[in-house]
Amino acid sequence: MAAMACPLQEKPVPSLSYGGPLEIGAHEELDSQYQSSNFLQTLPDDVLAVISKFLCPRDVCNLSLCCKSLTGFAVSDKVWFSQCERLGALKAEDLILWRKSMASYKALCRFLLSVRPLIGMWVHQNPELGNVVYVMWGFLSLVACRVISQELGPQGFNSPLLWAPVFEIISESDGSLVFYLHGREIDQDYFYPGSLKPINKDCNVLLLEVEPRRGEIQAFDRITKGKLLQTKSSLNSNSNLSRSVSRSESKVSISQRVEVQEATESVPFGRLAFRERRKLLELVASQVRMRISSFVNGPLFPGSKESFSNEEDPEASFQREILQLTERRSILVDMYKLGDSSDRTPTSGTQLDGIQMDVAAKALCHTMDSKEIKFSRDRLGLDVGRSMMNLSEMSSHVLSSNNLQKTKKRSLKAYFKDGLKQIIGKGAGMAGTSGLRCRGSSSSDNKHTQLHKFLSLGTTIGLCLHASTLKLSTYRAWPIMHDNRFALYKLPEPVPCVDQEFAGLWGGTFGWPPGILAQDKPGKALFFLLISYEEAEEGRLLIATKILEGTHYVLHPNGSPMFIVKANEPSFDPFPWQTYGDSLSVEIVQAYSGEGIANGYGFRYPGSKPGTLFVTQNGLLAFVWKESNAVLTLQRLDLQSLLRKGERVPALPPIANFAYLTKSYSNVFAPGGSNNLVPLQRSAPIRMLLELSDKFRREASKGCVPYVQDIGRGDGRNAGE
Repeated sequence: MAAMACPLQEKPVPSLSYGGPLEIGAHEELDSQYQSSNFLQTLPDDVLAVISKFLCPRDVCNLSLCCKSLTGFAVSDKVWFSQCERLGALKAEDLILWRKSMASYKALCRFLLSVRPLIGMWVHQNPELGNVVYVMWGFLSLVACRVISQELGPQGFNSPLLWAPVFEIISESDGSLVFYLHGREIDQDYFYPGSLKPINKDCNVLLLEVEPRRGEIQAFDRITKGKLLQTKSSLNSNSNLSRSVSRSESKVSISQRVEVQEATESVPFGRLAFRERRKLLELVASQVRMRISSFVNGPLFPGSKESFSNEEDPEASFQREILQLTERRSILVDMYKLGDSSDRTPTSGTQLDGIQMDVAAKALCHTMDSKEIKFSRDRLGLDVGRSMMNLSEMSSHVLSSNNLQKTKKRSLKAYFKDGLKQIIGKGAGMAGTSGLRCRGSSSSDNKHTQLHKFLSLGTTIGLCLHASTLKLSTYRAWPIMHDNRFALYKLPEPVPCVDQEFAGLWGGTFGWPPGILAQDKPGKALFFLLISYEEAEEGRLLIATKILEGTHYVLHPNGSPMFIVKANEPSFDPFPWQTYGDSLSVEIVQAYSGEGIANGYGFRYPGSKPGTLFVTQNGLLAFVWKESNAVLTLQRLDLQSLLRKGERVPALPPIANFAYLTKSYSNVFAPGGSNNLVPLQRSAPIRMLLELSDKFRREASKGCVPYVQDIGRGDGRNAGE
C-alpha cells in the first residue's frame, strides 16, 4: 500500500488556491491521480461505506468487476450493510439480528431486494365482505397474512386483529428463496412447497400457478425410455429439447433450463381452461403437501419487544423467541430440500416440490374416470406407460366434455343475447355454419391451450408463485379483477403528503363515541377503508373505499366507496355531538361536503345521500349522513403492528386459502365453531330470510333458477336508510 501511495508523496500537489496559476499538464496529473483505483484504496473503509450509500446494488457489483483491487471492497460487509440500510426495509437492529443467520450482508441484501416488491396489501373481489392479504416481514422471511372480518375489539381501534396465514417466502443462508403455501385439510395444517418466478419490481398481480419443470428424470427415463411426452402438434418444436436430455444426468444444465423457460413462456398456465387449471392446482397440492409439527406451525414472526414487558426478563424472553424462529427456519429449509423424513416420505414418482408427469396423468385419468367422463380404464391407459402416451387423447376428451357441457348448460345471459340478436335481425340461425364453427372445438383450441401441450414442456409439475405486472383498469381506486384467475391484486397504498393528508389505510365503525362498546348492544363491525384522492371535473375528490367489512353478512359490495368528499369544498354544518362520551369536548378543525353510500338499485348498484366529513383535533375522521344522522368514525391504522400482536386462526384449504373465487356474501374465513368471532345478533325473521337467500343463491349457481343479487337485503344497518 505504501508503494502505491509513493507517487503521491514524491510529487507535491499543485496549488489550487484562488488566483494561483497551474502549470501546464497539472490538470491531467490530478485527474490521473484522483481517478485511479489507488486513490480509492487509500480511503478508510468507513468512508468507502458512506460513499457506497450513493450507489445501487447493481453499481456495487459492477464496481467489483473493474479491477482486482476493488473486489474486496465490493464484497465487504460494511458496504453491503450500507446497501441494506439504503433499501429502508428494516431497522438497523433487525439487519444485525438477521445477519447472524446469513452468509453475508450481500446475501441478506439479495433477499431483501428480490422480495421487497411484494410488501403491502393484496385484495380480491370475493368474498364480498372483503379479502385483504397483507404481506409483511417475518423473521428472515416474508409472511402473507389474511385479515379476518371481525368486530371491534375491547381496545377499540388498537385491538389485536385475527389473521390466517396464506404463504411464506423464506431466505436461505445465501439469499435464495423458499416458498411455502399454507392450508388446512381435514383438521390438519399442511405446508405446500413450490417455486418462485423472478419478481417484477412493479408487480401488481400475484398468481398461483402450476409450472412444468425438468427435475430429476432418472425414474421417468426408465418409464418413457428417455423420451419426453410428445404430441403431434409439439413434436417438431420439442424434438431438440428432448434430445438434449441425458439419461445419466440427474440435474439439468443451464441451457436446458433456458430452453424450458422459453417454452413455458410460450404456453403459459393462464391459457389453460379454468376447469383444467383448478384441477391441476388441486392435484399438485394434494401430492406435495407436507404434514408439519406443532413447533414448525408455531409463530411466523417475532412479537414486538413491548409485548414482553410483563415478563420477568423481557430481553431474555425476546431472545428465546428469536432462537425458536431461527430453528424453525432451519427446519423449513431442510424440509424444502430433503423432505420431512419423520412425517412424509415421498412416494414413487413424487418430487418434494412437484410431481412427475406419470403420476399426474394417472391422477387426472382417475379423476375423469370417477367423476366426469367415466371412460373405461383401458381406453384412458391407466398403466404408467400408457398414461403418458395417451395424455393427448385424455386432454381431447376433457376439451370435448367441456364443450358439450357448455352447449347443454347455457346461461340466462346467453339466451337473452340470442333473443336480442333475433330482434335486430342477426339471430343465431343466420350465422349458418360459421356459428357452428364458433361453438366447435376449433374455437376452444384458439381460446385455450390444450392440456397435453402444456404438460409436454417438462417431466414434473409443481406449484409456482408468479408475481406479474398486468395492465389493470380501476374504478374509484378499486382494480377491475378477473373472475377466473387464482390471483391476488395489489392495492396501491397512497402515502400522506401536503395535498393528500388523509391518504392511507383507516379503520372505521358506525356510532359515536368512537371505538367504545356498549354493554347492552352487540359488538360493532370493524371496517377497513382505503382513502385516496382523484382529480375530477368538479375538483379534487377524497374517496374512502371499503376493502373489509366486519359484519356477519355483507351490506355493501367489496370495493365500493363508503363516501366521496369534495376536498376543495368546505362545509359549515355543525357536528351533532359535543363530547366523546366523557368530559372531553369535541373540537372540529375541518369539515367537507360530500355524499355517503345508501340503498340504491339492488346490491350491486348502491345509491348515495348527502353528508359531511368532520376532522377532529385528535386526528379522527367522522362522516355523518344528514338525513339519518348516522356516523362512520375512522382512525388511522398501523396494520403491521396490529397483526404482530394479533391472534392466528386456522386457514382454508390451500387453493381457496390463496384466492377464494366462489361468490359469497358471508364470512367464509371465520373458523367454524371457535371463537372469538361472534356473529351479529339478528332477529328470527331476518335469519330466516338470510338462510333462504343463501339457499336461493346456491340453486342459482347451479343454473336451476335465475340469479337475483339483491334478495335478502334489508339488514337495517345501512347508514343511508
